[in-house]
Amino acid sequence: MPQTDSSVVTLAEGAARAPLTTPTGLQACVIVRRRRWLVLGLTLATILGLAAGLWVVLAEDGIDGLDLALLACGLATLPWTVLGFWNAAIGFLLLRAGRVGLMAAAPHAAAGEGEAPPHLTTAVVMTLRNEDPARALSRLALVRESLERTGHGGAFRYHVLSDSDDVSVIRAEEAWVAAWRAGLPDTEADRIQYRRRRDNAGYKAGNLQDFCARSDADLMLPLDADSLMTGPAILRLVRIMQAHPRLGILQSLAVGAPADSAFARLFQFGMRHGMLPYTLGAAWWGAECGPFWGHNALVRIAPFADHCRLPPLRGGGAVLSHDQVEAVLMRRAGYEVRVLPLEEGSFEDNPPTLLDHLARDARWCRGNLQYLRLPAMPGLLPMSRFQLAWAVMMFLNPPALTLALLLLPWRAATQAGPATGAAALYLVWLLLSLAPKLAGYAAVLADGTARAAHGGALRFLAGMAAEIAASFLLLGASSVRLTVVMIGLAAGRAGLWTAQARDARGVRWGEAARALSGVTLFGVVVCGTLALVSPALLAWSLPLTLGSLLAVPLCVLTAAPGVGQAMVRAGLCATREEIAPPWEVMRLGRGTGAV
Repeated sequence: MPQTDSSVVTLAEGAARAPLTTPTGLQACVIVRRRRWLVLGLTLATILGLAAGLWVVLAEDGIDGLDLALLACGLATLPWTVLGFWNAAIGFLLLRAGRVGLMAAAPHAAAGEGEAPPHLTTAVVMTLRNEDPARALSRLALVRESLERTGHGGAFRYHVLSDSDDVSVIRAEEAWVAAWRAGLPDTEADRIQYRRRRDNAGYKAGNLQDFCARSDADLMLPLDADSLMTGPAILRLVRIMQAHPRLGILQSLAVGAPADSAFARLFQFGMRHGMLPYTLGAAWWGAECGPFWGHNALVRIAPFADHCRLPPLRGGGAVLSHDQVEAVLMRRAGYEVRVLPLEEGSFEDNPPTLLDHLARDARWCRGNLQYLRLPAMPGLLPMSRFQLAWAVMMFLNPPALTLALLLLPWRAATQAGPATGAAALYLVWLLLSLAPKLAGYAAVLADGTARAAHGGALRFLAGMAAEIAASFLLLGASSVRLTVVMIGLAAGRAGLWTAQARDARGVRWGEAARALSGVTLFGVVVCGTLALVSPALLAWSLPLTLGSLLAVPLCVLTAAPGVGQAMVRAGLCATREEIAPPWEVMRLGRGTGAV
């Protein structure tokens, strides 16, 4: 692959080479195009093969309207599942190739190595709206302290951007920042600023745009209230941005911080191990049209302010899931958007309970489906348009799966027996859906150093088994809940975009029963009907139906403090940072069981 050091390539030379290379000059466009065509071909061929198999299964006793509905449901689940498989397969091969694989997917990563001092000014910003000030701002203070420990703290400024409207929260924010500043020398305190808007026009995206319009910094590092990044990890991002002036957004791979909630531990164990191969594989062919997740990323302020202001939605309102829209607008402006697929010093908290997870999923669903109301944005690259469509398509799975499960008893009652090949096709689909996390698990098990970092093979295998079982239960519950959310959106019920719960807490049986009564009813109806018409089919369906039936006990038990504490003591689903916590994680009181 052609490689160039863009730190020694002038902008004029870069512009001259634009038709042949990506804007930074890091990759030949022809190579990127070939990769994209390869992934497209593999994905379409796999989808067509599975679709043909599903048609054969459904057509064994003839095709009727019910079969066509089931076929539509199956087809709706395939794009997300199949592309996830190929991303994971490519990512696994790149992981096994080591540094060569990383450079193939992320050639910009090389610029982050070494000890080059920062010569750009970076504004570290934390956006808040009615969050717990002490919890959030202690993380920002820890980021500052970690950067100071690198010896390069003078290149960074810190901004608290509040949209809070709760009077008690506002007073607590102001008091916390004042106390923080008072504990520092004047020269350091001057680099900490607090600003609160009287309204939250444009939500978080509007807050950041207002800041960028007034800032004289070169780069911005947006952090959420649960974000934590280490100084060395931030410096790596800064070095990459300095070396490549046509890099507009550089997204770090944020992973779950050590958690004492059983639900969070289970969820982030699978999420983390699936995220790395998936992201690495996607970066290999997505290249300069990468993702932006809105936090734990470096953003070049000037083009962001000039080109990334969000358009109003058709019919009114503001974009809620702003990050991906900002990414495609940055790319339209001629700047690259890249991800750094390394698990290095970038953390976030995951929801502590099933109820909080479902609430977050509902937020994301509402936000992503807004993309259907975006006005036409001329000049977007085909890859950028795909990214927006993909963000919508990820929410095709829940209603498709829910509808298919509702139709399953009906078909079982009208069919003499199971169709030939149905079990094999079903198992292939389940395997494909697990592919990202299985690829991540396999990469760890194949590497002795990685196994040791996770507490050894036996502990890691135990975590795998627990997480995979929990993930199927979660899939059953979340699919039904998201389907209800989407029905509500279609009926005009938008819901609220409120602050998230972030700390571990117990959930009472009554609270879980009230919140999940509809999910449980769905499970009772589907499982009860299948038990009457086809007990064998009920057994096969349990990976997809048991989660809705057991949603209430799943919610209560995975939120129970005692269960979480037992998992911590056993090291079950422990992350590397829990077993060998870095300084920043230790300062949070996490890791090695100190939760």
